[in-house]
Amino acid sequence: MSAKAITEASGKDILNRHLNTHGAGAATCRFATVNATTDWSKLSVDQPWLLTTPLVVKPDQLIKRRGKLGLIGVKKNFEQVKQWIGERLNKDQKIGNAVGKLRNFIIEPFVPHTDAEEMYVCIYSNRAADTILFYHQGGVDIGDVDAKAVKLDVPVNSTLSLADVKSKLLKEVKDAGTKERIAKFISALYTTFVDLYFTYLEINPLVVTADNLYILDLAAKLDSTADFICRPKWGEIDYPPPFGRDAYPEEAYIADLDAKSGASLKLTILNRNGRIWTMVAGGGASVIYSDTICDLGGASELANYGEYSGAPSEQQTYEYAKTILNLMTSSPKHPDGKVLITGGGIANFTNVAATFQGIITALREFQPKLAEHNVSIFVRRAGPNYQEGLRRMRDFGSTLGIPLHVFGPETHMTAICGMALGKRPIPQAASVEFSTANFLLPGGQQAQADLKAASEAGEVLGSALSPTAAKPIKLPPISADEGDNSASVGGAHRNGSSLNRKFFSNTTKAIVWGMQQRAVQSMLDFDFICRRDEPSVVAMVYPFTGDHKQKYYWGHKEILIPVYKKMSDAIHKHKEVDVMVNFASMRSAYESTLEVLEFPQIRTVAIIAEGIPENMTRKLIIEADKKGVAIIGPATVGGVKPGCFKIGNTGGMLDNILHSKLYRPGSVAYVSRSGGMSNELNNIISKATDGVIEGIAIGGDRYPGSTFMDHILRYQADPETKLIVLLGEVGGTEEYDVCAALKDGRITKPLVAWCIGTCASMFTSEVQFGHAGSCANSDRETATAKNKGLREAGAYVPDSFDTLGELIHHVYGELVKTGRVVPKEEVPPPTVPMDYSWARELGLIRKPASFMTSICDERGQELIYAGMPISEVLSKDVGIGGVISLLWFQRCLPSYVCKFFEMCLMVTADHGPAVSGAHNTIVCARAGKDLVSSVVSGLLTIGDRFGGALDGSARQFSEAYDTNLHPMEFVNKMRKEGKLILGIGHRVKSINNPDVRVKIIKEFVLENFPACPLLKYALEVEKITTNKKPNLILNVDGVIATAFVDMLRNSGSFTSEEAQEYINVGAINSLFVLGRSIGFIGHYMDQKRLKQGLYRHPWDDISYVIPEQYN
Repeated sequence: MSAKAITEASGKDILNRHLNTHGAGAATCRFATVNATTDWSKLSVDQPWLLTTPLVVKPDQLIKRRGKLGLIGVKKNFEQVKQWIGERLNKDQKIGNAVGKLRNFIIEPFVPHTDAEEMYVCIYSNRAADTILFYHQGGVDIGDVDAKAVKLDVPVNSTLSLADVKSKLLKEVKDAGTKERIAKFISALYTTFVDLYFTYLEINPLVVTADNLYILDLAAKLDSTADFICRPKWGEIDYPPPFGRDAYPEEAYIADLDAKSGASLKLTILNRNGRIWTMVAGGGASVIYSDTICDLGGASELANYGEYSGAPSEQQTYEYAKTILNLMTSSPKHPDGKVLITGGGIANFTNVAATFQGIITALREFQPKLAEHNVSIFVRRAGPNYQEGLRRMRDFGSTLGIPLHVFGPETHMTAICGMALGKRPIPQAASVEFSTANFLLPGGQQAQADLKAASEAGEVLGSALSPTAAKPIKLPPISADEGDNSASVGGAHRNGSSLNRKFFSNTTKAIVWGMQQRAVQSMLDFDFICRRDEPSVVAMVYPFTGDHKQKYYWGHKEILIPVYKKMSDAIHKHKEVDVMVNFASMRSAYESTLEVLEFPQIRTVAIIAEGIPENMTRKLIIEADKKGVAIIGPATVGGVKPGCFKIGNTGGMLDNILHSKLYRPGSVAYVSRSGGMSNELNNIISKATDGVIEGIAIGGDRYPGSTFMDHILRYQADPETKLIVLLGEVGGTEEYDVCAALKDGRITKPLVAWCIGTCASMFTSEVQFGHAGSCANSDRETATAKNKGLREAGAYVPDSFDTLGELIHHVYGELVKTGRVVPKEEVPPPTVPMDYSWARELGLIRKPASFMTSICDERGQELIYAGMPISEVLSKDVGIGGVISLLWFQRCLPSYVCKFFEMCLMVTADHGPAVSGAHNTIVCARAGKDLVSSVVSGLLTIGDRFGGALDGSARQFSEAYDTNLHPMEFVNKMRKEGKLILGIGHRVKSINNPDVRVKIIKEFVLENFPACPLLKYALEVEKITTNKKPNLILNVDGVIATAFVDMLRNSGSFTSEEAQEYINVGAINSLFVLGRSIGFIGHYMDQKRLKQGLYRHPWDDISYVIPEQYN
């Protein structure tokens, strides 16, 4: 939802901070808020005026007409206010059908005034303008303000003049001075309204005294999608639930998940103890499921409303499912058991298998509690990879121990509601699809054979669930030439005839804004199976990369599509383009759309993003209207013209496009708000008729760029369209424009219509459904009223969504019977090769992996190090040594080993700037090289002569010890072979000037390791070598190498073969490489910090040995 109500305290706080900056001249609103946790003593200290002035007290919980309900206490002192609140705090209060507890109150100073000084002001937004209402008499007895108040419409993107306010709103205000003050106040209020993205602001009364203006009662709504713009001005805003519904922490948790996700996650708890719980995918589908449950008599038992959509990740779906299952199993048991309806339409781009995996994980976690509460689960879903998702769900259901029934697109979307509530039989077998596109899925042959045998045995099939006896339908008379004259009938609407045209054809060319590779490939695959001569996408625009070309598939071959940094470059180089598909985010969709409207060749723009602030959308509508450009969206998946063109992900995967016959035109055109439901309509229409000729999802926002009527009149004017389908919803009044057009003859073609959201009137408190615009602000905006109006106007309206497909089938059948539709012979589409990645995900192919890894896995819900989740790595505080043990050795090593690793890193981190590695790093840094280049130059010097002697030292000492060579024999052998003993000797340190680093590690190992024979052997060797020369000591390389071998052999964590393998592969040197990298980075940063210039080695430190004579 975009327009969200805020508390009176929040609204007054915002006005206090901003209203008078625009010259309102209003008194600051003084108020104090009170709830159950309020410390009254502290409150009176913080707000001393509470003790010295008469007070007004009232609940602050979005309750309308508080005065009429006796919920305002007037002219009370502080103690009386405490008593008044105490008598009502946490007490049940019935308001209309809603029953709730009073928990939040606001206290204000009483403002002495007369009735004549009370006035009424209200501002609210609508599609084309902001409306200001003013009435010179305000207060609780104002009555029907819509009938009494003077109205002034301020067109979007225009300014409000004082002259207009005075002449049009303030006619009844006689005093010139008072009129001037009120005019300035209204002007400032409107400026604040626009600047701060209010959608509704009502003051009743506004008290105008001789010396000041006071805002007494305030009701306000903000456009919550403008948070990224207005948060610095708004501050932290809480959006309270409507009265009668408590705010639950689970709702706040899901709202927080939603805010942090690109997907949509919504949850409203209606009845904590209800037995019917839903987990529905899609904003439109979630409303329809609630409608159906209520139609079947389940309104009082419906526990929640919610939806997940927009391709949530497996982890997000798991968190969402876990929250609902926790709510479901923590409430009291129900004698009839509980049901969980996991439904959804046919997804456009959400990977059903991935989301189902998250749900399965949550179900597995809650299995004992689900069985304890006697829960039955009903699943219906379709969309990308749905076959694998349903297979996983069925397989899991066989082990769950509770009833779990799974259905796909072969079953009507809401049929599982009737099954769950015992109103419809549960089929024993379902007519499941075992192929995707033109490919048979794994196990499909056997599954199809089993299904055929079941059907021959007379089992009930899912496809036989919904049909009922056909009822005769009388159609209005339609002349044989209606297609020829309908264009003139439908021409009179917005922009004259600018939108009364075909948006798409089989030669339509488009630019896509955004790096949406999957969506573009989907559009190209659609083009190919529609037998288009050329791809519909000719260019992409993405400002965050330079101009380049992107590779895509056109059928079997690869093609390149240019990607431009600037829109102007793309437009100028592709003059044939007239459509722009805009995948920009909610933050940048406005600017990118405004930019493209500057190019006259663009005639249609589809805006996909959800959450664009309403003020921005309304400005886009105004600009597009001026230029005759059609906008589809925002908050839409787009639309489809079968056989011609599709927008982005519309229609879903190829298997759904083929099943819904979208590769060739039919005779039925539809318009819907919901993008997800548009795919369901494709499915329904393809089964009930010869298919879709065009379908548009105008988007779920309150102000879509184009309206139902814009598209219905286009369909009316198209001679190829024979039947029109409208899927409206609760909220707004656009459907009444359709009623008027039916009555006055602008629409003559058969129109089948249904408005979703009929359940809204059955709830005791207001529920905001998945779409921003699906909320009724009056009885006229309810779905029930709209359906009644459409039926009375001449549309064909079913009894429920459940029977929508049947009604479409009956009307279509009548059109065929009367010859107005002549079905065409079906032509099979060409085969499109399946993408490798998708084929592999579906299990259709296999290939050897290019890489194997056994130490880390980033694919699941969290990063895993050698089997240990990263959260556990941190919570157990294993340290860097523990991480090394996991990633290098695939196991948790003892704590003394981890400590040894960390000590080695510390003592090897640096040994001054003179050693070769540090020297190289410094030289590179001073040459202006970057960090990585400089550090690598230092690392490349590590070898047997510098730092890299650990592996060699370990091998030499190990071989000597393992062959039982006496230390003296080992020394003599190495001298005889002319080899250095690696790990022995130091340029600076000696037996008389020992290396402290060696001493520290040696003492730790001798004290903590269970056994260290190789280190002791090396120390015996040291005694022999230092007798010959005092600097032939056991150095850092030697002590670490021998101790490392002792750890491998004697810690009990490795077999002898594993220990030897680590020695052979060079693992021991890794400690020096990792440790010294720390020092190299330090030297790099030190040189940069000291701003050292280019290094040049001095001549006097170079011995030039040049031949005296050239030979």
